[in-house]
Amino acid sequence: MRSNAATAEIAQPYAQALLSLAQSKNLTEDFGTDARTFLGLLAGSKELESYLSNPFTQAENKKNLLKQVLGEGVSPYLRNFLLLLVDRRRISCLEAILQQYLVLLRQLNQTVLAEVTSAVALTEAQQQAITEKVIAITNARQVELETKIDNELIGGVIIKVGSQVIDASLRGQLRRLSLSLNNG
Repeated sequence: MRSNAATAEIAQPYAQALLSLAQSKNLTEDFGTDARTFLGLLAGSKELESYLSNPFTQAENKKNLLKQVLGEGVSPYLRNFLLLLVDRRRISCLEAILQQYLVLLRQLNQTVLAEVTSAVALTEAQQQAITEKVIAITNARQVELETKIDNELIGGVIIKVGSQVIDASLRGQLRRLSLSLNNG
């Protein structure tokens, strides 16, 4: 297994090449949507990730599986790019490449990623309020929300933007109250 640093080093030039291809075809957002969808598939199926990463699986079998999974809904340019990754024996870095592509796309669009963890699913109004708050804090043009649910928060939200964390969860408030009582 490659280290994360080695994988990131491999992923960067491939993600940059994918972005250049997407820009030349005016498909940056389409590729972004497809990348998010494919990352969701990889996260939901460890078998798919293992199969594609397995060095003993024939390249032709990996290509056939990719063609099946991607279907006709994916841009032929992106499909060919993924097949090229199989040929170059870099398909094991696919997740890192797609993640890095999304990072580059956010930079291009002046968009920040806000990872929001909440106790329950957020309503549209709550998501909009968080988006506006993050724009005010970061001065970004747009915000991409990545939401997760954690029942242990009891209530409230934790918002992470880059290295900045805003803990407005009930669990966090209780922890801070406990610390202040212990120190007082």
